[in-house]
Amino acid sequence: MTLRKWFYLFWTTLVIGSIAALAAGLLLQATDQSMTLAGKEIGFNMINMLLAGATISVLSQMGFFAYLIVRFIMMGMIRNKLTWDLIQLILVGIVLVDLVYFRYTGSTGQEGWAIFLVLPVTLVVLSWIVAARKVKITNKSAWIPTFFFLVFVTALEALPSIRLNNAASTFFMLVPLYLCNVWQILILTKIVETKKEPV
Repeated sequence: MTLRKWFYLFWTTLVIGSIAALAAGLLLQATDQSMTLAGKEIGFNMINMLLAGATISVLSQMGFFAYLIVRFIMMGMIRNKLTWDLIQLILVGIVLVDLVYFRYTGSTGQEGWAIFLVLPVTLVVLSWIVAARKVKITNKSAWIPTFFFLVFVTALEALPSIRLNNAASTFFMLVPLYLCNVWQILILTKIVETKKEPV
């Protein structure tokens, strides 16, 4: 990867994160009756949303490169691809259970446990679709790494907002974060210019 390609990845991810955060923030404002902003407050709030989205996009990029490094190290240590794929699927299973169990036990107990299935099920469905798209772009060995990155790594990156157990804050952070992760995982093959890249 050249410096020019890295700059392209950085700035496009930054723009995607900022626009996605702005869209998510405006949607939350439109649906929240307690937020009645007017005049200068709207502009100030929109700037804050764009800056928050830019920050989230940088977090996404840090997670992406950390994942690529960890993946490289693990594939050097674990020579059997089937074993590494199995480990990734087990980790995905653990994080999905945690997204339901720990959020439910940490809640006030007024909500039923089924409401806590929304986030993990949404993550799985969207990641399944993106992983299928990645397979079409590259090859079938890209499915598990893509699925793992979009579920496991996204969940870890979004942990600060998930811990708050607040739907609005989780939504505001996850929308730009997930879109940035999707963009990076799909554009990687084009940037490195290979169809053999299994991520």
